[in-house]
Amino acid sequence: MSSDSVIDSLTSAVNASPQDVPLRLHLAGLLLDAGRPAEAIAHVGQALASNPADPQAQALMQRALGGGAPAPGTPASGTPAPGPATGPDAAAEPAAGTGAAADPPPPARPPRPGQPGDDSLAAYEQELADVVPPRFSPAGDQPEPVTGDADRMFDVEVSTVRLGDVGGMTEVKERLELAFLGPLRNPELRKLYGKSLRGGLMLYGPPGCGKTFLAKAIAGEMGAKFISLSIVDVLDMWIGNSERNLHELFQTARRSAPCVLFLDEVDALGHKRSKVTSSGMRTIGNQLLAELDGVEGNNEGVFVLAATNTPWDVDPALRRPGRLDRVVLVLPPDAPARTSILEYHLRERPIANIDIRRIVAATEDFSGADLAHLCESAAEYAMADSIRRGEVRMIEQRDFDRALKDVRPSTKPWFATARNVAMFANEGGMYDDLVGYLKRRKLI
Repeated sequence: MSSDSVIDSLTSAVNASPQDVPLRLHLAGLLLDAGRPAEAIAHVGQALASNPADPQAQALMQRALGGGAPAPGTPASGTPAPGPATGPDAAAEPAAGTGAAADPPPPARPPRPGQPGDDSLAAYEQELADVVPPRFSPAGDQPEPVTGDADRMFDVEVSTVRLGDVGGMTEVKERLELAFLGPLRNPELRKLYGKSLRGGLMLYGPPGCGKTFLAKAIAGEMGAKFISLSIVDVLDMWIGNSERNLHELFQTARRSAPCVLFLDEVDALGHKRSKVTSSGMRTIGNQLLAELDGVEGNNEGVFVLAATNTPWDVDPALRRPGRLDRVVLVLPPDAPARTSILEYHLRERPIANIDIRRIVAATEDFSGADLAHLCESAAEYAMADSIRRGEVRMIEQRDFDRALKDVRPSTKPWFATARNVAMFANEGGMYDDLVGYLKRRKLI
């Protein structure tokens, strides 16, 4: 009977008795003899899946992968048989009938099952993924395994914005120069006075007044890296992963020092623990405090800038000296700043006969975002008129007059809330700057 006929008969027998491992291995050996290694690998792989420590299956798999002769003491069929002498001279004995040395051993393969460094055929499964199906398949609701720091990537930016690009905010810039920029530019004086390069500062004020833009400008002025952190970068549905994410972000900042780590909406991460009902959020707050203290790493060269619209919701422990110990009020832009912002947003638009002073006088409580929206609305009115008339015209003052009737300052609701806080919750003097501003505006 030809070898193909024997293989066909054994294949039918294996299909009828799939649990008969010896028969399957015998078939695999015949397939290897017939030069059909891919089919042999499939059968040997199934045998190893049921018994990874089977030496006969291991030898056949090594032979199939190596493409060489069978292992000493193992005939082609995969059944043990008496072999040549195994004494000290056996390695030098030439192969029968050839007069030449025996074939060299096959190239090194991944460790066999049961050997150190192997995880239940993990190396074989990876190499034979297209031939042998995996032994185990994860359930649909099973979380992906944690593989270490390499599976998480955080954006480390190099900011090109400078403080000169920020309109107005003279007092804020002076405070930043005193806290960070001056010591960074003068290392000898910093060493003389014992000034540390670690520190934290919290920016607060109405939304849309440029807190994030200011943080990027500080990073650009320092020539430092910039990492922006928000709650979506931290929160995870699995217990402990949120704290791990927060720690990894701080570790990334430490490795990138000098680095500005910007905590956007810090009230979401560091909410008052007395008002937090979730144990998960409480532990995140505790982890944030530990990272700011540098408990698990040195924060030298890491400048932590935080921004919030609701500083009264931030845990007081975050404002302790050594953490976010400096608090700066970022107000709506003053007249010079509004002029700069309007000119910036109109620089590439076709304009004619625009009275900037008139617009600046009518936008006293407008934030930077409100001014950008005002310019956008004026451009929309001019474009709509051009479409209707069938001819292109410039953006004119009348478009801004019309836009001013629709666009209202978004800061007023914030000041209504901040007024109550400044009047009745300023025991520690944290909101003295806010009180002074409200008094100048005759709002209290």
